[in-house]
Parts: sequence; C-alpha cells; structure tokens
Amino acid sequence: MLVHSEMKVATWNVNSIRARRQHVLDWLDAREPDVLCLQELKVPGEDFPHEELDTRGYRAAVWGQKTYNGVAILSRYPLSDVVLGLGDQEEEEEEARLIAATVEGTSIVSAYIPNGGEVDSAKYRYKLQWMSRLRSYLEERFDPVQDQVAVCGDFNVAVWDDDIGRPEEWRSSVLACDEVRNAWADVASFGLRDVFRPFHPEGGVFSWWDYRGRGFERGNGLRIDHVYATSALAVRTIGAVVDREERRQKSPSDHAPVIVEFAG
Repeated sequence: MLVHSEMKVATWNVNSIRARRQHVLDWLDAREPDVLCLQELKVPGEDFPHEELDTRGYRAAVWGQKTYNGVAILSRYPLSDVVLGLGDQEEEEEEARLIAATVEGTSIVSAYIPNGGEVDSAKYRYKLQWMSRLRSYLEERFDPVQDQVAVCGDFNVAVWDDDIGRPEEWRSSVLACDEVRNAWADVASFGLRDVFRPFHPEGGVFSWWDYRGRGFERGNGLRIDHVYATSALAVRTIGAVVDREERRQKSPSDHAPVIVEFAG
C-alpha cells in the first residue's frame, strides 16, 4: 500500500564517511532530512557509524566497501525490502554502487554510477555498460506508471550544458560527452523525471567542484548529483536545492548535498 507522507529526501557523495563522519552527523542535526542517500563511503559496513546515527533516530541500510565506492540509505522511517546491487546474472557484483529500500511506500535507490576515467578507456566502457544494466534493473523491479520511485545519487553525468560552469572544459569529458548523456537518457526513458530541474530551469546550479584548481572558488562546477523520480512521485515535488554551504566547510567533500522535498 502506498503511503503519501511528506518527505524530505537528500543525496550526498561524501567522499569517505570516515573523513566526513562529523560533517554528516552535524548536517543531519541541522537539516533533518527524512531520507539521506550516501555515496562513496569508502569503508566496509562494520566501520559505518550506525550507533551515532541511531541516537539521532536514523536507521541505515549500508553496502560498504574498503577504500572505494560504498552506498547507503539513512531513514527516519523503517526501511524494508533492502536490495544490494543490480542483481543481474551478467557478472558478479564486485563494486558497491547501488542499494535500494522501501521507505513509507516509496522505493528509494542510492546509486553511484562509475566515473568513467577517460573517454574510450576500459573504465568508460564499464560506465556505459553499468548504465545499461541500471536500465534493465529498473525495468525488472518497478512499474514506471504505478510505482513511486526515487533514484538518487552521484550519476557522474551533467545532463545539460548549463549544468556546467565552464562547458568548454568539460563537454568532451566522461561527465558530459554525447555518448554518456545518451546513455543516461536511455535510463531516464524508463519513466524517470529530473525533479530538481523544474525549480532551476535556467541551470547554473552545481553539486560538484573539483578540488584541483579551486573549482568551487572559480565557479567551475557541475551538476552531476541528481534525484530522478517516476511520475507518481515527481508530481509531489515541492522544492529542490543544493546545500552549497556544506561545500564551504573545512575539509569538505567535493560534492554538496542535494535536497528535494515531496508533499504528502
């Protein structure tokens, strides 16, 4: 049964929960999201701060991995139907890049799509393959018309040129080239809508800034962290922002949290 309760959903690539543990705890105290999807935990599950989150009223579904990757879903509501990975038979899941759970009748997916390294590299081909597998995963698990689904995370895709502070520097990269954008468009054609974009139709709002070259200070950012939703959930969207202030903190992640609010 679908439960139509108001919900604040956020997604954040923390670039190491070990390094950003206090950042996350303080941010939860300040922002109080109902659901927070995390990416790039870079720790095994046993090193995730479950107890500190529990004292704040958050349950956590975690798929950790030492040094690289790692995804989680934190929720103030019970988590059910937790699924790790894409669950296909094409190859054994070795990288902790996707976790899903049901929260208050809404299916939440926290995804960390591969970066891709350099165009035409093995990592780039893996990125394209992974997105194709994600499309199959969505088709097998969800009804795009009836189900309320939010796919959140670091997609490593800047969908539009105005999602990039300096398009001439990034347009041919693994984050914004036509082939990558087309691969994401194929995933979204399952029945997903960008619920952030309608609140910032002119673009120019970024979620990631490279540490190198003082990207944040120079405005050289990209919007590669997203929340996409099926129509049944998208119609409930009432607001969406990037918390740029978090990027100003001492020793921040290179990503800022993205927050989307859904009406009840």
